[in-house]
Amino acid sequence: MAAVHDDATAHRDDATTTVFVGARELLFSVAYNLLGSVDDTEDVLQETWLSWSGRTRGPSAAPIGNPRAYLVRVAVHHALARQAATARRRETYVGPWLPEPLVGGAGDGSAPDTADHAVRTDSVSLALLVVLQSLTPLERAVFVLHEVFGYPHTEIAVMLDRSAAAVRQLAHRARAAVRARRPRYRAHPRVRREATERFVGAALGGDLAALLETLAPDVTVWIDGGGLRRGAGPRPVRGREKAARLLAGHAAGRTDAMDVEYRRVNGDDGAVVFADGTPYAVMVMDLTPEGDRVSDVYIVTNPEKLARVRPAGGASPAPRGPGRG
Repeated sequence: MAAVHDDATAHRDDATTTVFVGARELLFSVAYNLLGSVDDTEDVLQETWLSWSGRTRGPSAAPIGNPRAYLVRVAVHHALARQAATARRRETYVGPWLPEPLVGGAGDGSAPDTADHAVRTDSVSLALLVVLQSLTPLERAVFVLHEVFGYPHTEIAVMLDRSAAAVRQLAHRARAAVRARRPRYRAHPRVRREATERFVGAALGGDLAALLETLAPDVTVWIDGGGLRRGAGPRPVRGREKAARLLAGHAAGRTDAMDVEYRRVNGDDGAVVFADGTPYAVMVMDLTPEGDRVSDVYIVTNPEKLARVRPAGGASPAPRGPGRG
C-alpha cells in the first residue's frame, strides 16, 4: 500500500509541475505587464508556484476545474500585492523611471527564455507601459487582462473579487486614461525601422543638425539611468532644441567603441547600444502620426535593468527553477 501511495503522490507532483510549466509563459507576460520589472515578475512567479504547489499537493488536495485560470488569478493577486512595494521604491528612484526593457532574442540559436516569448507574443510597448503606470493598480490589472489578453469582464471580476459592474467601470476609466495619453495609430514596421536608424545614427554621431531633422517640435526624451549613469537628468526633457542638445552632448562625451544592434524591444523596433561589448543603452522611439518625426524617445541606461541583455550570438542567462525565468 505504501508503494501505491508513493506512486500516486509522485504522479500528482508531476501533474502539478506540468500544469505550472505549461502556463508559465502566460503568467510571466501578465505579471510583467503589471509590474514592468523582470525581477519582480520572477518573484511573483515563485510566489505563484508556491501557492499552486501548496494548493494541489497533499492527500486532501481537491481538483481545480480550470487550473490555468486559477494560476492567472493567483499571479495577479501576488502582482497587485507587490505593486505597493514597487511604488514606494519609485518614490526614491533617481530620475525618470522606465520599465525594464524586454529585448528580443540574441539570435544565437539557443532556446528562447520566457522574456523572449513575451517580446514575440504578448508584448505591451515600452511607451504604453509608461502610461499604465499612471493608472491605479486595479485599473491597470483590468486593462492588461482585458485589452492585452482578452479576458471578458466577467472572468476578470472573479479574478479580482469584484463585481462585473465594478470591473466595467474600471475598464472604462483605464481606456479613457490610456487614450488621452497614448495615440491609437501604429506606424508601419518599415517606417519605424527607418526612423529608428536615422535617429540612432544622428544621436550616436552627435550630429545636432541631423538630430533636429528627426525630432518633432514637442518631442519628449526619457532617460532612465537610475542615478548610476551620467547624462540622465532628474526629469524628462521636452522640446526639440533641448532634446537635441542633450542627446548630441551625451554622445560627444563617449570615448569607447559603440556598437548598435537593431532588435525588437517590447514588441517594437528599437536599438541596443553596446560599449566595448557591455550593454550601455536600450532605445525605443515613438513617431508622429505622419511617421516622419520622432515624438518620444525612451532610453534605458540603468545597468541593473540591462543586466539580461546580451549581444547577438551571446549566451543567455540560465533559468532559475520552476518559478524563475
